[in-house]
Amino acid sequence: MSVRELVVLGTASQVPTRHRNHNGYLLRWDGEGFLFDPGEGTQRQMLRAGVAAHDLNRICVTHFHGDHSLGLAGVIQRINLDKVPHQVTAHYPRSGQRFFDRLRYATAYRETVPLTEAPVHTDGVLAETPGYTLEARRLSHPVESYGYRITEPDGRRMLPERLAAHGIKGPDVGRLQREGSLNGVTLEEVSEVRRGQKFAFVMDTRLCDGARELAEDCDLLVIESTFLDEDRELAVEHGHLTAGQAARVARDAGVRHLVLTHFSQRYGDPSEFERQARAAGYEGELTVARDLQRVPLPKRR
Repeated sequence: MSVRELVVLGTASQVPTRHRNHNGYLLRWDGEGFLFDPGEGTQRQMLRAGVAAHDLNRICVTHFHGDHSLGLAGVIQRINLDKVPHQVTAHYPRSGQRFFDRLRYATAYRETVPLTEAPVHTDGVLAETPGYTLEARRLSHPVESYGYRITEPDGRRMLPERLAAHGIKGPDVGRLQREGSLNGVTLEEVSEVRRGQKFAFVMDTRLCDGARELAEDCDLLVIESTFLDEDRELAVEHGHLTAGQAARVARDAGVRHLVLTHFSQRYGDPSEFERQARAAGYEGELTVARDLQRVPLPKRR
């Protein structure tokens, strides 16, 4: 059975707290695992969340500030220690290649896994598979930063009552799906479009076109909400979003489930992020993320 869920490993911004680890997010997408922004302590958070190195297929780093990347050293060494048998690919801004190299080889260890490096240098498609397309968009932050978007291609859902009406059953259903028609009956007559699901990951950024494009029509959007609205000047100065700004991005993009995260240590009441997001007009599902939480992708429309 396929599983699509977000496993939250950490939700703090620059400074961790007693209850919030530095960033870290695992997206389970059917049989693949995407690890986003592994901050310091991610390897231990993986253990606590029941996530193994074998679950990782891609590592996606938005930028090279420490709270988004210092965990790379431990995660990469764990991938090698556990001798992960499949390909693991790392995406990160090409401008930070020197930081990636330092983290990959931060200490001595036995390299057993040929980690594939696929740095990002412009907007566009990073990978295409039968199950998804992975894209990147430039964000607005003091250092070069990219957000990521995963899009499942549209498919078709077979309609049993229409198949029965045409007397199509058993192996003939598969033939019809493969060939597009059977005995004068077309695939369109006995099926309907099944919309592909969409996920986006937007970290440190001011309001910008890249954030809006990544969020467009997403089923699940994970987006930074470092500050509350009363501190919007600080947000602009340091290249971040407020709760209200993040919620308006989601509202305008038609996001179905919004996950707010990356909270400044200055705030002690998480419910205020939810209150401000609702006040901004977002009416979909809303999660103020907490460490070790699991958030499933919404059921298909």
